[in-house]
Amino acid sequence: MKIKEGFTLHELGDECIVIHDGTTNVNFDKLLSLNPTAAFLWKSVRRDELDPDRLASLLTETYEVSREQALQDVERFVRMLVEAGVAE
Repeated sequence: MKIKEGFTLHELGDECIVIHDGTTNVNFDKLLSLNPTAAFLWKSVRRDELDPDRLASLLTETYEVSREQALQDVERFVRMLVEAGVAE
């Protein structure tokens, strides 16, 4: 699973939002806002596979979080991207 082409992360002050570049027909009911940890994961994978083990390792290496908690957070992150139509 990967982040779809055309979606980019923009930082506006303290806010991180995902915006589509408009090259395809995408319907956003609202902007996708990411917290700092989700933005860190987004920046870390960019166009790579959304590999849960790799993402969990990034979280445990960067933050004081258990492997189990990191995996749960990664699952929520990936689910959010899929539900928003940003990942395929």
